[in-house]
Amino acid sequence: MTVSTALTRLHGRTAPGVPRWAVRAAYAVTLTVLPSCVWRIAAFTFDAPLVERLDAPPPGHGPVLIGDATWYVIVLSVVSEALAFLAVGLVADWGETWPRWIPHLGGRPVPTLAAVVPAGLGAAVLMVFPHSLLMAACGRMLNGHPATALTHGWQTPVFWLAYLPLAAWGPLLATLTVHYHRRRTRQ
Repeated sequence: MTVSTALTRLHGRTAPGVPRWAVRAAYAVTLTVLPSCVWRIAAFTFDAPLVERLDAPPPGHGPVLIGDATWYVIVLSVVSEALAFLAVGLVADWGETWPRWIPHLGGRPVPTLAAVVPAGLGAAVLMVFPHSLLMAACGRMLNGHPATALTHGWQTPVFWLAYLPLAAWGPLLATLTVHYHRRRTRQ
């Protein structure tokens, strides 16, 4: 089985008229999220020594709403990856025609704005990642207060290797959204 056959089985056929760069960008979106998901699950679910363990939240953290973060981390990671996977819909057939198994909608065209509005809003919200990573690099939290470092030594480059790809999620999704809108409105 070739790679393209495997991808078609997993993600559906590429929609007609989608250039190769857009398909690659859509798959790249799913890969931008994966390293941080793996890092989070390893650090907080399996207690890998990727962060310094603190007895109490650092100053300025705010209230701790979730005691045992195991399920939260797993759900956050799965939901993040599932949302990233939706970018494939901007280049696949199932992003243009509702799948047949969906009652009352199956086989009908997906309205362009039904995909563009959520994807555009998502891309806008995701633009916070470059800002938050810049703030973290400066030793600050998003609100500007000094942050307590949770990584030291070898942990710091591992953290950055896992989280830097997230900075590309918003721009890639925005590019795919604009391309999807232009392609669908030209048809």
